[in-house]
Amino acid sequence: MNKITVLGAGLAGSECVWQLVRRGIPVRLVEMKPEKKTPAHISDGFAELVCSNSLRSDELTNAVGLLKAEMRALGSLIMESADENRVAAGGALAVDREGFSRYITEKLQNHPLVELVRAEATEIPDGEVVIATGPLSSDAIAEKIAALCPESDLHFYDAVAPIVTIESVDMESAFFASRYDKGTADYVNCPMDREEYLSFVEELSHAKEATVHGFDDGAVFEGCMPVEVMARRGVDTLRYGPLKPVGLVDPRTGKANYAVVQLRRDNAEGTLFNLVGFQTHLTWGEQKRVFSMIPALRNAEFVRYGVMHRNTYLNSPKLLDRYYRLRGQERISFAGQMTGVEGYVESAASGLLVGVETAARTLGLESADFPQETAIGALALYISGGSVGDFQPMNINFGIISPLDRRVKGKRNKNLEISKRSLAIIESIKQKEVMRL
Repeated sequence: MNKITVLGAGLAGSECVWQLVRRGIPVRLVEMKPEKKTPAHISDGFAELVCSNSLRSDELTNAVGLLKAEMRALGSLIMESADENRVAAGGALAVDREGFSRYITEKLQNHPLVELVRAEATEIPDGEVVIATGPLSSDAIAEKIAALCPESDLHFYDAVAPIVTIESVDMESAFFASRYDKGTADYVNCPMDREEYLSFVEELSHAKEATVHGFDDGAVFEGCMPVEVMARRGVDTLRYGPLKPVGLVDPRTGKANYAVVQLRRDNAEGTLFNLVGFQTHLTWGEQKRVFSMIPALRNAEFVRYGVMHRNTYLNSPKLLDRYYRLRGQERISFAGQMTGVEGYVESAASGLLVGVETAARTLGLESADFPQETAIGALALYISGGSVGDFQPMNINFGIISPLDRRVKGKRNKNLEISKRSLAIIESIKQKEVMRL
């Protein structure tokens, strides 16, 4: 049996490889780290989380919670590692990012069917190939992709939030709680009064930004909007975004604060916390100066500052089919953020689908054909042609999943029924031969 080549061992590439080798298909995995790294990468491991350490909601009333439930049911390596390396985060699924990556790396590099090539991919090889080099693909492979896909020059910018040590946070000016008391009190909440908030927004709006070639505020994906860009949109924008005080009662006063900055645990030991929603491309000096205006962070030790980088993605509705294959050259598939899926879980889900469907073709078996009633299928169908107008990166949401054929009162109840229907369909898909391998 010929080996399938997978370029890139990020979330999508790693999941794709796992789905192939668990079905007995040998894989040649090409990963450029540690020989070469992008500006956003730090470690040498696979599936490195370069932005937040949160995989978002784990509830079935949330579309990403449904997507994770589908992936768990289908034997996802990414979800297996996430559950194994979970850290406290209320109703969300957050992970120890180092443990998460290490678990996946060890599973794949030690697998007998994986030939690991630690080198930069500079060509698209012959045969069946999955390109999962990510939105920060190196120039060499990006040029080859551009030659294949003349309409791939769309882009947006992604930003990484800073991390502080918990011991440097002034807990006399902060408190532990989860919004609306969901789950356990896992977040450190750093309140600000009106005067403190207004001063903070003023300084943030005029702080010096690091130079990012070609940066354009209008090209930033809304889900990763830099905090300084939000501040410039209006004085109250942050209070209705990452600094919203709703659902958080200050135990010192019994009341809600004017604005609240939340910190979320970033490692299993609970020694590091990241600033939730504080993606930024300010210079490091300005990050220290402005973020230290938050009372609880006045003496904070920043172990990592935020960074900004360009993410490129394909004009997928014109280029890819529902299996993420390149139309006209179906031996080539894409997976991950490069396709226009947005988010860790969505990227991994695309890798799962590509792995399963590539395995089915390789083994001569019936396709899994995830329908639009499932989150995995809905995302693939949106990416391959379900969008209208200018194509933009998309998180999973109930709006792209087929609606119910009956009326259900209440949004949460409706979403839960959609999730139940989807998981029932997933159980039926699992009976197909390719899923039983």
